Parts: sequence; C-alpha cells; structure tokens
Amino acid sequence: MRSLPAPDAEQLSSSQALTALIRDEITRAGGWLPFADYMRLALYAPGLGYYSAGSRKFGAAGDFITAPELSPLFAQSLAGPVAQVLAACGGDVLEVGAGTGRLAADLLQELAQRDALPARYLILELSADLAERQRATLQAAVPDLLDRVHWLSALPTDFVGCVVGNELLDAMPCELVRRGEVDWQRRGVVWQEEGFAWADRAISDPALAAALVELDLPVGYQTEVQLEAQGFVRALEAAVKQGALILPDYGFVASEYYHPQRHMGTLICHYRHHSHDDPFHLPGLEDITTHVDFSAIYRAATEAGWQLEGFTSQASFLLDAGVLDCLGRLEAGSNDYLKATVALNKLMSPAEMGELFKVIAFSKQLALPTLLAGFGRDDRSGAL
Repeated sequence: MRSLPAPDAEQLSSSQALTALIRDEITRAGGWLPFADYMRLALYAPGLGYYSAGSRKFGAAGDFITAPELSPLFAQSLAGPVAQVLAACGGDVLEVGAGTGRLAADLLQELAQRDALPARYLILELSADLAERQRATLQAAVPDLLDRVHWLSALPTDFVGCVVGNELLDAMPCELVRRGEVDWQRRGVVWQEEGFAWADRAISDPALAAALVELDLPVGYQTEVQLEAQGFVRALEAAVKQGALILPDYGFVASEYYHPQRHMGTLICHYRHHSHDDPFHLPGLEDITTHVDFSAIYRAATEAGWQLEGFTSQASFLLDAGVLDCLGRLEAGSNDYLKATVALNKLMSPAEMGELFKVIAFSKQLALPTLLAGFGRDDRSGAL
C-alpha cells in the first residue's frame, strides 16, 4: 500500500484505543470476529468509531466528498421527486444518515421555493457528533426552517411521506466471503503479534449461506454480502405506512457486481482523500465502504412489500429531475454558474459520478399520477 498521510498524536491515540477495544472483542468472541462485526466497531463504536468520533469526514478537509457537498444542484433536483411524493400522500420527509446536514439544508430550501415544505423534516442519526454538525449547518443555512427539523434515534412507526438515504447503504457493515476449494468461506479477523489479520472459517449463518446459494463463482473469488443493508430496507418497509423511498448510492447490478474482473470484491477505504484496500489501517480514522449490490437490495425490498418505482444512473436521474433547469436559474457566466457547471460535470460525467452512482426508488401504498421524476429518461429496472 502506498504511503498515506500520518495522523497527529490525538488521532493516533484514538485509533489505538479503538484497536484495543476491537482486540478485546476478538478475545471475548473466542479469538475470531466476523468481518461485519469488525467493520461495525471500526465505524460505529461509541466515541471511537469513524462515524461516532469527532474527526472531519466530509468535504475538502475530510476523507471524501458526497454529491450534496459538491453542489446544491443535487438537492434541488432531488426535490422534484420528493415534492411529487409529498403531493401524493402528504406527510413528512425522513432522511436517514444526513452527513453534515448539507442535503437537508438545500432540500428544505428548494422545497420551500416549490411551496412543497413538509410540516416536519426528520433526521435519523445515530452519531451525536454528526447530529451537532447537522444542526449547525441548518442553523447557518436555513434558520427560519430549523423548527421543522427533528432528530430521531430510531425508525418511526406508521411513517407517511418520503424517505431519503443518500450514500446510506454503502456504509452499512457487510459480510466478506471467499470461494474455497469446496465451498464458500466467511472472512473474519484475528489478532496476531503484528496486528489484525484475516482468517477464514466455514459458514454457519443460515442467512449468509442462503445468500450465496446461486453464486457460481471460481475458487478464490472474494466478494461482499450486504445482509445488514438488505435488512434495513425490510425494516423501512415495516416502518412506512405510505410513501416512497429514494436511495442514491454507488454500485452495480448483480451481473456487473460479480464480474470476473471484480474477483477481489468492492471493499474500499477512504482516508484524507486517498483510497486503499486495507480496512486494518488506523481503525476509526478511515471510512470502510462497499459498493451496493442493487439487485440484492431490489429483491429484499420487493419481497418485503416495496414496489419498485425506478432504477437508473445518477446522470440520467439528475437530467430527468430537471437539473439543467436548476442550473438555468443562475446568471450565465457568473462565478456561481461556473462553479455549478464544474460540479455538475463531476456529478454527471461517466468518468466521475454519473455512471457509477445510481438511484433506486420504491413506494408503498402510493398512487402517483405520473412516473416518479428522475426515472423517465433511462429506467434500467429490467437490469435488476
């Protein structure tokens, strides 16, 4: 692995504390911990995990930049289908995992401009640090709308409205598996003198075994199984009485996800805008993520009772949702316009986010008079 920036003393101390905590968990588990459990601790251990501690994660000063951080054009376009859902069923907006609060601020601003504000904008956020940052962002950007925003620590019941989860599924702990000579093996983590190391075991979890039954892949093939993400869309279905679910994220359909060239899987780590493949490097200071298997999410969602509304690339979604109209509001040639066009190129270029990122949407007990905005240009539902 190429040389990565060194942490400062405080960061290193925090990472060492998390390493000790995970090491203790491995000992308590008998010397071996499934990778999903390691990833959960590395990302979400209270006060120490990547998303639970106070390090800056998003934007130019963080480890990666999300679409809402690039430009308000993303939220302004997303407001189209959100407003459409609210017009059909009323209710609220629920954002799950709101990052810095940038998407919430821009979405509220655009919904206000469209005269489509919900009575409440709910944010489900498990990180106290991020919830504070979200509140600060909203206070600075839309102080007059802050009274509509409410933070939750658990899914609501009988929710009516539109649920949004931008880059949500990729951050959920995943199982890692590798095809052995006889059968699939579950990848786990052990502690050796030099640190964390990989160790494979036979699969005893029925749910994980069932997810692998139809995967005919060669010996040595490694991949991820996103049982937690699949479980989450099922839980959302149970929590929603009427409405829609919109999930922008990066990933592939199964035929691409399990391509021969992707024989080492899609797991990737982000540290100060450097990408690498070692999840054991400085636990708590780096993001660990995986591309989404949208075919598996589709199956889990529809089996739970969701109805598919559409699936497409981010570029196609933005175009169909009216991103060029949003851009057209800016004065041509102005600094804001030039900045927006640069950001839009990154959001839509096939070489950047336009093709790798997808948007999938589901509904429940929702009768829309027209297609959901964003999916009329190049719906790829047939590929799922």
